Amino acid sequence: MSTSAWVTQLLEVFAALAAAPLFLGWVNQCRAWLANRSAPSLLQPYCAIRKLFHKDAVLAINASPLFRIAPYVVFGAMVLAAAVIPSMGTRLPFTSAADAIALVGLLATARVFLALAAMDVGTAFGTLGARREMMIGFLAEPALLMVIFVASLISSTTALPAISEHLSTQAIGLYPSLAFSAIAFTMVLLAENARIPVDNPATHLELTMIHEATLLEYSARHLALMEWAAELKLFNYACIGFALFLPWGVAVGSRPLSLIGSVPILAVKLAFAGAGLALIETLSAKLRIFRAPEFLATAFLFAVLGLLVHLLLEA
Repeated sequence: MSTSAWVTQLLEVFAALAAAPLFLGWVNQCRAWLANRSAPSLLQPYCAIRKLFHKDAVLAINASPLFRIAPYVVFGAMVLAAAVIPSMGTRLPFTSAADAIALVGLLATARVFLALAAMDVGTAFGTLGARREMMIGFLAEPALLMVIFVASLISSTTALPAISEHLSTQAIGLYPSLAFSAIAFTMVLLAENARIPVDNPATHLELTMIHEATLLEYSARHLALMEWAAELKLFNYACIGFALFLPWGVAVGSRPLSLIGSVPILAVKLAFAGAGLALIETLSAKLRIFRAPEFLATAFLFAVLGLLVHLLLEA
């Protein structure tokens, strides 16, 4: 790999680490504006992470080493996932080492460690949140894999940068298979990132929590890493959607000017994606936990429809 490829790789990882809290802050601002409320600062997630890193950690007496290392594993998995996703360029050194299926495996690894850490201390709400988190993941992963398979069949590869490069060079047109897959992916994004209608990230009711219930026993730097990893996960899912459905503007070659030009394009995409996500959450109502399987089953059906449309109509 050339030096420019490694520069692209490092730039994408650092951009993900820096922009993930900003993206969440933008979503929160848009939600507040749509609800006619005073919006929090765009930098609020940075302030929260900084404050948590300056506090002293409090651990339960019966917490095992797994409880201590889980935040680092979850955060590391999200960073590695950001290194595989072509957010700015497609010539990435990690492309040959990890494809889209391995990316789903990284996301699943983070979920497993999150659930194990939540059950480690043995509290009722932590165990409840871990079980719900694994149920959501068990239902969302098949739909996500089916979405990726549709794009893989179109591009004849499972490497996400190669898929993005192939789709970006195609003529702009209406692809029904990708349209069905985009709907399925949006539903999976909402479920996997604990957004309304599957979960409410702003709730304080323990009985309705899913993701937040798994973090109740964490504090200080451990909680900061978990929160940062959740923000990275939302950023990564948005970039996966861009790579599959809006690949235009990504640097295909190794020219520095094209890489620099992809930065403002990514910012515009994130701005529109954050506003769209806030609009969906504002117009939706929180589902009961027993309706979540129906929601994700619908996402899987949309992904299957996209696959069938591609296989039968080649469109």
